[in-house]
Amino acid sequence: MAHLIRAGSSGRLSKSGVLGATRSMSTALWRHVEPAPKDPILGVTEAFLADPSPSKVNVGVGAYRDDNGKPVVLECVREAERRIAGNLNMEYLPMGGSVKMVEETLKLAYGENSDLINDKRIAAVQALSGTGACRLFADFQKRFSPDSQIYIPNAPNGSFFLLHACAHNPTGVDPMEEQWKEISYQMKVKGHFAFFDMAYQGFASGDPERDAKSIRIFLEDGHLIGCAQSYAKNMGLYGQRIGCLSVVCEDEKQAVAVKSQLQQLARPMYSNPPVHGALIVSTILGDPDLKNLWLKEVKGMADRIIGMRTTLRDNLEKLGSPLSWEHITKQIGMFCYSGMAPEQVDRLTNEFHIYMTRNGRISMAGVTTGNVGYLANAIHEVTKSA
Repeated sequence: MAHLIRAGSSGRLSKSGVLGATRSMSTALWRHVEPAPKDPILGVTEAFLADPSPSKVNVGVGAYRDDNGKPVVLECVREAERRIAGNLNMEYLPMGGSVKMVEETLKLAYGENSDLINDKRIAAVQALSGTGACRLFADFQKRFSPDSQIYIPNAPNGSFFLLHACAHNPTGVDPMEEQWKEISYQMKVKGHFAFFDMAYQGFASGDPERDAKSIRIFLEDGHLIGCAQSYAKNMGLYGQRIGCLSVVCEDEKQAVAVKSQLQQLARPMYSNPPVHGALIVSTILGDPDLKNLWLKEVKGMADRIIGMRTTLRDNLEKLGSPLSWEHITKQIGMFCYSGMAPEQVDRLTNEFHIYMTRNGRISMAGVTTGNVGYLANAIHEVTKSA
């Protein structure tokens, strides 16, 4: 650095020289940083918003919309907000989050009368939605099983597998109950560890118990699983970032140790999870009337998605499409894996102002009574010569 700084007449470094060199270094510090590529999902929304066409349709975003294409705040959430409004507490939560929210969340995943809960064998902490829960578990895996990998196809014995409990994203293809039993058996034989990502409990079929069946099968077979849960989709709490990470352990002593390590991992990552959304969730799940209202509303959301699947398929078949579209109604959850190629998706965008990810994934929440006919016609036009 000395050659960059001028010396004064006395031979000492001049103040202006030091400041000039410092400025040169600071301005050059980030010159090598290139713009990050656009997020493949959020970039779709950006392009949609920039399109002035009045006929534009966005079926790329993974957030529920009503039949008018508008965001929804559930009535159970509004009522929970009213109840907690007069008793707000903005203090930090513990590193493990809201005890009440975590307790109610575990009941949802593992069952109201779960022996695992009663025996205190589950280490669980509030997390930053499902994404944060997956990240927190990844750090836990890295710290305590550093030589292991996490897989999504075939793998060596003792591997970690990430499984979607229901409403697989992006395909919408879930195993049947007997297939889950076979998966559980094979993973038990191979000594694999199952980590479930359950972002759509209740949102898939309309029944939270049915949507948790895969997890219950693994528990019945004696697996010690991990589970990431989220309330973004099934309660519409997208921006609240409310989730839970839980790990089933051999006994209470092990669960205490595991929870302490999860909290320690969370400390430098985000320190404490958010409080407001946790209050909403615990208020809804802790009150029988509000919980029943939520169950009714989440079933209504699921039924609308299922209905749009049927309508989209019917429209395509009435247009005389030469292709089979039965996979639209066989799949479940928010997303439909259409099978369209990237080039066909590009035509949808360029010619019809329809926006989705280039892998052909359609967010069924963006399909409404008002646009389903237009969407079906556009899909027919770009696929009829396939």
